[in-house]
Amino acid sequence: MDQKLKLKEKIAYGFGDFASSMFWKIFSVYLLFYYTDVFGIPAAVVGTMFLITRIWDTALDPLVGIIADRTETRWGKFRPFILWVAVPFGIMGVLTFSSPDLGATGKLIYAYITYTLMMMVYSAINVPYASLMGVMTLNIKDRTTLSTFRFIFAFAGSILVLATAEPLVDFLSRAIDGADIKRGWQLTMIIYAFIAVGFFYFTFAWTRERVSPPKKQKNSLKSDLKNLANNKPWFILLGAGILTLIFNSLRDGSTIFYFKYYFKSQEAFRMPFFNLIINYSTLYLVLGQCANIVGVILAKPVSDKIGKKSTFFYSMIIASVLSCIFYIFNESDVMLIFLFQFLISVCAGSIFPLLWSMYADIADYSEWKTGRRATGLIFSSSSMSQKLGWTLGGALTGWILALYGFKANIAQTVEAQTGIRLMLSFIPAMAALASAVFIFFYKLNDSLMIDITNELAQKKVLEENEY
Repeated sequence: MDQKLKLKEKIAYGFGDFASSMFWKIFSVYLLFYYTDVFGIPAAVVGTMFLITRIWDTALDPLVGIIADRTETRWGKFRPFILWVAVPFGIMGVLTFSSPDLGATGKLIYAYITYTLMMMVYSAINVPYASLMGVMTLNIKDRTTLSTFRFIFAFAGSILVLATAEPLVDFLSRAIDGADIKRGWQLTMIIYAFIAVGFFYFTFAWTRERVSPPKKQKNSLKSDLKNLANNKPWFILLGAGILTLIFNSLRDGSTIFYFKYYFKSQEAFRMPFFNLIINYSTLYLVLGQCANIVGVILAKPVSDKIGKKSTFFYSMIIASVLSCIFYIFNESDVMLIFLFQFLISVCAGSIFPLLWSMYADIADYSEWKTGRRATGLIFSSSSMSQKLGWTLGGALTGWILALYGFKANIAQTVEAQTGIRLMLSFIPAMAALASAVFIFFYKLNDSLMIDITNELAQKKVLEENEY
């Protein structure tokens, strides 16, 4: 069976993460700031809310994977979820960034409900989307290429929102009643929601599922969970993935606070014709996403030479060292701040295509070792690590801000500024170093995976001949 993927299908798969990453990035960068500085919820309370809501959502991911593995439609197992959930995904994004006029308790209840539902919808579409890569092809080189396309589009979606969010909010806020920032955020999210829903549709329409479980395999949740519990590479990659996301979440979540409260002037320059203000934070975040794309592009040629494991390991070590150095910079070191943001983000960007490609390898390894394939369950763990890392990173950001005495919309103390600087340097550096330690013990190297893939392909041929 020819499983070579055409360019159109690779692009279509990338569209899905373009849509998903638009929301993921705006949540990871702006949501804490939105809740504290726009909606008016204390930072420590938001940190706790992130922990509670996301832990439930993280536990939901494996359930979605189990359901998807057992779904049978004319479109396959995973593609239907992309079609069914796209519109609810867009609607909940808008509601999450809406600010009804409520009291302190009402605001908190609204935030808990809308954010919980948003994350549930995110799981319902993102777990099947991630799993789709595992059934589009068995070719491990194609998977790395597919993963590369995915993350190029993912970072492109992130760049779109990071480049336009603050200017759009500012413009739309001033266009309505003078300075209604709450309405500005809501209208901005409506624009992003329409874009995301459209891209998800093209992912559904232009991709195909080709890899199916062994024909003799019967559904057995107990067997699938038992096999997963005995899968050591899965546990190692899960730990590395969680720590990598903590690293990124801390750096993303503290950026807006860093430039608003550590820099004396947020404004980098102004666009006179459009009367738009471009802040340092926008430039910094967009540069980071561009550097992430460079990392994604470098991931394949580098991993082809030294292997996925080594590429992952050295990227995290370098990111950890550079993050520690970042602490010494101050407002006068703008060029160094932006240079180190670029270098750290190249390292971080190279991780993500490797991480998801390695989860696809683990699905093959599990089938090779046990005779059973549970693609959705294994890929839900990748989404689970993403959510759990995001959960812990987001909660830590809120708690650290509170620990160092942060108060929204006032001049910060030296202690509070120190806490914000630590969240861009030493604290994420520790997470990156711990991730490297985990991946050091990962055993599924590229040569072993080629042997496993060949054996599975031979089994597929024998099965098809039997039937």
